[in-house]
Parts: sequence; structure tokens; C-alpha cells
Amino acid sequence: MSQAPESVTDTETVETRGDERVELLRADTNNDGQTDVWVVDTDGDGKADLFQFDTDGDGKVDITMVDIDEDGTPDEVVDGDGGLPPEQLPPTVQV
Repeated sequence: MSQAPESVTDTETVETRGDERVELLRADTNNDGQTDVWVVDTDGDGKADLFQFDTDGDGKVDITMVDIDEDGTPDEVVDGDGGLPPEQLPPTVQV
């Protein structure tokens, strides 16, 4: 049976599987032109283990979830970016 995710303060750094940061997916869920969801592989195995969400549309991470053992159940849920802010993308042009 899995344990409930641990909650920590927004000043603590979240432990991930590795130091790499390969973004597997970015999504704009509310069509405002800003990313709202980041799905990241931190150890290069092609499986997501870090999930970040902007829940209020301000362009900043509000919730970070980490699945360290990659079993599909979050091991840690943190308010804020958990010390892992997303990389900034260059501006895009829509045609």
C-alpha cells in the first residue's frame, strides 16, 4: 500500500531521480499562450518523474509532484517549484 504524499514548504528543494532535466511535455491547458504543465524526466530514462503545474495562470509553478520510484504514484507534493523552476523557452511566433 502506498503512503500519502509528503507535503513540504516552498523553500525546500525536491529530490528527483537525477540531475538531468529533459522536458518530455509542455502544455498550455487554458489556451492563454503560457505553459501550464511541465512533465520532466530527471534521469534520462525516458520516463517522467517530475510534474509541475501552474494552477492560476500566472506563468509560475504552483505545485510540484515527484514520482521518485516511477510507479505512477506521487512520492512528494510541494507548494511552488520545489527548487526546480522550469527552463525559459524563447518566444514563439504563431502563424
